[in-house]
Amino acid sequence: MTTKSSTAPFKNLLLPVIAAPMFLVSGVKLLTECCKNGIVGTIPSLNNRTTEGLEEWIVEIKESLSTFEQETGKKAAPFGVNLVIHGTNPRAQADLEVCVKHQVPLIITSLGAVSEVVDAVHSYGGLVFHDVTNRRHAEKASKAGVDGIIAVAAGAGGHAGTTNPLALITEIRKVFNGTLILGGCINTGQDIATAMQMGADYAYMGTRFINTQESDASDEYKSMVSQCSADDIVHTPAVSGVKASFMRPSLEQAGYDLESLMNPSSIDYGTKLKPIDDEAKAWKTVWSAGQGVAGINDVVSVSELASRLKHEFIDSIKRQNSRIKEYL
Repeated sequence: MTTKSSTAPFKNLLLPVIAAPMFLVSGVKLLTECCKNGIVGTIPSLNNRTTEGLEEWIVEIKESLSTFEQETGKKAAPFGVNLVIHGTNPRAQADLEVCVKHQVPLIITSLGAVSEVVDAVHSYGGLVFHDVTNRRHAEKASKAGVDGIIAVAAGAGGHAGTTNPLALITEIRKVFNGTLILGGCINTGQDIATAMQMGADYAYMGTRFINTQESDASDEYKSMVSQCSADDIVHTPAVSGVKASFMRPSLEQAGYDLESLMNPSSIDYGTKLKPIDDEAKAWKTVWSAGQGVAGINDVVSVSELASRLKHEFIDSIKRQNSRIKEYL
């Protein structure tokens, strides 16, 4: 077991929240608005189709946040970039080098926890969080020396797990005492407070940020999020070979055979993420979301959402505190 102690390393936050990096949804605008409103903003490196373009984005992000701080006198929240560390992703090393060059504060790694990546990010004082869906992957991440583990529990969007969050946190805490982030169906300030009560240091929110004015999701995508229920989320490996959550109506519109969606495919981030490839096309028309769609029925600005979450978060904690005396 790692000897790290549980901690929440980020400062200047309005809430203990990280906006999850979402393929084809998280862009520069969503990231920067999150950071300006006290929430850690992130993007997947592969949302820009070239490493050169990713570097331009990082420069734009840093300049935008620096201007914000100069004009307002406020400190922006840190930002992060998600890297797919997989043998079939030919951009992994080049994208990492760009992130190291510009000293991106947070690197979120997926599909591979590699000590060399951790060492490279630590060389300039950055942090590495790794997303996992089970204890075995958490053990590997811990051995690689990551600073934080993102527990992607049942009901989450994107490449989600199938384990109940209570069980997943318990399993991970047996092998890792560092920063713990919980993801899966977190929509409200009360949900954030609940994640803290369960032992997480931060809440990981994805689906709720699809339905913000600043996200890159289309109006049709956002409308479907508002209309779907938890029962409309299909968890299938058919798109990229890794099980992911998609909205049933978008699968049906794209002509997928729902009965065969559980048949595994092969993982390939080398060819499948090129603009002309079928998977990239699929993710533009087959839309991912988590079971948290059950609680989303509007589209708001990041600023409005952050204010609402803060109010709900504080109110929830106050209500919990008021009941403590009942059990003393």
